[in-house]
Amino acid sequence: MPEPLPEGFPEPFFRQIQQWAAGLGFSQLGVSDTDLSKYEPAFQRWLDNGYHGEMSYMAKHGTKRSRPAELEPGTLRVISVRMDYFPPEAESIQSVLNNKNLGLISRYATGRDYHKIIRKRLQKLVDKMQKEVGEFGYRVFTDSAPVLEKPIAEKAGLGWMGKHTNLINRGAGSWFFLGEIYTDLPLPVNHTIARDNCGTCSACIDICPTNAIIAPYELDARRCISYLTIELKTAIPVEFRKAIGNHIYGCDDCQLVCPWNRFSKPSDEKDFAVRHGLDAPQLLDLFAWTEDEFLKKMEGSPIRRIGYSQWVRNIAVALGNAPVSDEIVTALKARRPEVNAMVQEHIDWALDELGLNPP
Repeated sequence: MPEPLPEGFPEPFFRQIQQWAAGLGFSQLGVSDTDLSKYEPAFQRWLDNGYHGEMSYMAKHGTKRSRPAELEPGTLRVISVRMDYFPPEAESIQSVLNNKNLGLISRYATGRDYHKIIRKRLQKLVDKMQKEVGEFGYRVFTDSAPVLEKPIAEKAGLGWMGKHTNLINRGAGSWFFLGEIYTDLPLPVNHTIARDNCGTCSACIDICPTNAIIAPYELDARRCISYLTIELKTAIPVEFRKAIGNHIYGCDDCQLVCPWNRFSKPSDEKDFAVRHGLDAPQLLDLFAWTEDEFLKKMEGSPIRRIGYSQWVRNIAVALGNAPVSDEIVTALKARRPEVNAMVQEHIDWALDELGLNPP
């Protein structure tokens, strides 16, 4: 990054940035400094306890994740944004959970991949800023690099860290994505961190099917359904398979019961609209997809990154938790010879759960 601009960058320019961000579809924008020392010890304890499981990338970069200027030298400020994503036309999550023949896909993943969308919007925001003040140092992120997104967003005034460890905004709940711009512009920073408004509520802790929220504000990712269905590349531990129910990609249970989400706002972003009926898909329909069908239909979707084997693995577990039927049994047996040993083991578990002797 080039030498930083002089301190005291004008406040009116910050207000202009907020207006540009709103025009690009961002729901809110704030700015923080780079001091994350308050959050660093808790993050290190989380790693030391092994709660990140097989997500080795969480520890790979050392202190670069919690010290922005180490990741991007010259960084003085972090511009933090949020973008609402809940699709307005989506089927009720609870109704899908209640029908075990359907698959539940986390609502952030029923539309197009947010990574590219937010990065492109952030770049457009930077372009507008540079047109106004000239070239400056920057780097844009969204859930794709060693960045402590939620602590940064909290410092920028976008909300507070809830007991489920997601960020909550008093007026918008938690159904939103986060993105960042590391920059050497000395913009005015937020000085008021949102008060923790979780109070005595424990709804998110109580609802978690696998007891992944082991204490308020502490998540053991190894138990989390989102981790088990997305991040875990190997076999899902048997102890969690029944509790997974019909979740086949991610889990929204803790957000579903959060009282603050009564203030959430559906997204009007067309890219986040539901595609391919993924808000309430029939498990058997998804299980019948070939790998080519999976790759084609999931093009442009965040789901595509888990790969076909994990996709089939997850659906097999959900079918094992569904009401027994001849159609399900036939589908499981027919697919078994076509998949690898890891997926076969999950199909065998499903057949056993349905009261049948696996091959």
